[in-house]
Amino acid sequence: MHPAPSSPPPGRPSLMGVTFAAMVGSAMVLAAAVLFALLPGSLSEAREFRAARSCAEIGGSVAENGDCLAERPATVVSTETGRTRKAATNWVTLDPGAGEPPFRLRMRGYGPVWEKLSPGDRVTVFTWRDKVWGLGAGELRQATTAKPGNTATAQLAVGLALLIFGAVFLRGAGWLHHRRAVRAPAARTSQVVVPMVAAFLAAGTAVTAAVATDRLWLVLLVAAAGCAAAWTAAVLLVRRLGGERTGSAP
Repeated sequence: MHPAPSSPPPGRPSLMGVTFAAMVGSAMVLAAAVLFALLPGSLSEAREFRAARSCAEIGGSVAENGDCLAERPATVVSTETGRTRKAATNWVTLDPGAGEPPFRLRMRGYGPVWEKLSPGDRVTVFTWRDKVWGLGAGELRQATTAKPGNTATAQLAVGLALLIFGAVFLRGAGWLHHRRAVRAPAARTSQVVVPMVAAFLAAGTAVTAAVATDRLWLVLLVAAAGCAAAWTAAVLLVRRLGGERTGSAP
């Protein structure tokens, strides 16, 4: 009879586990690379929007082409909230008048404008190029999801999070492969849980920085500092927990 194929002892990483971690990590890093490749265009649009001036101030061909900040009145037709598994979406339907058809806007958040709107209210629509980027009611202003800069923020935040988690999975795949090769004993729970918690903290820091500021260098600096701090703390904590378990000095 042929001997049964050998399998790793209980608790020792299997080849399938190593391969799965490597594939997940590679997919995350690849997705992050795609988002980063698209980022320059989004950042350029955001910079041009911030530099745009009021059409009433400059006029001429720039105003005719819509490459300036314009505004026009409209009347609220209705407001509604759509709900998905992830989040609620707030919509307002507006009638621009002058024989033009009504159109819908997706607002960013609940306030301060959207929550106060009622059918028949007169509002101000703010546009730049072909985008309706904001809505005004009296002295109140609120951005729509089409405001330039939102896309860049989302791409940067998601890209950084994917890159951090992808790097952790790839590092984990290499670590598991090494333990499998040297027939190391089963990993302690802290050796798995602590690095994952550190990854969540590092990703949270990076995403918060991306949302809080539009300065790319500052976002990258904060993200790098967060990763370094989280990883250093994770290494020290794993060593300390390992020392306490074995009774040796940290």
